[in-house]
Amino acid sequence: MPFDPQPNLASALVRIRPLRADDHDALFAVASDPLIWEQHPAKERAEEAGFRAFFAESLATGGALVVHDAATGAVIGSSRYHGYNETASEVEIGWTFLARAYWGGRTNGELKTLMLDHAFRFVESVVLLVGSTNFRSQRAVEKIGGVRDGSRRDGSGRESWVFRVKVADWGRR
Repeated sequence: MPFDPQPNLASALVRIRPLRADDHDALFAVASDPLIWEQHPAKERAEEAGFRAFFAESLATGGALVVHDAATGAVIGSSRYHGYNETASEVEIGWTFLARAYWGGRTNGELKTLMLDHAFRFVESVVLLVGSTNFRSQRAVEKIGGVRDGSRRDGSGRESWVFRVKVADWGRR
């Protein structure tokens, strides 16, 4: 069975579905908060032009997801699967952002749990790349069981820490 990079997933807290072109305005309403991008290297995503480029890229990847609050139906953020490698049995989860009202609680953990559970139906390992100065996201990834596994530079030369979650460790949580 091939990996599905755009599943519909749901829990008591969040609903996740494939990103659509008509999600732009609702998602930009969330992303336009500059504090979301405060520790992120791509701060321009808080501005219309920067977000438009990010959104277009997200749609083009075929792995982007929009996140809804399950109780209200409101769009609260986005995430993405990327770089599925059947041979290496891994996929990346990233590009996640959530409205500040959902920080610090269970929402990010629930979102990542749904995404990891889905990914582990297909792969043995999930990679999460986090900017070297994005301490808030580093802590969030560690809270879901991510273990730092080196660093790598992205296409623009920015260094990111590599965090990995393995299915063998996920099952012991």
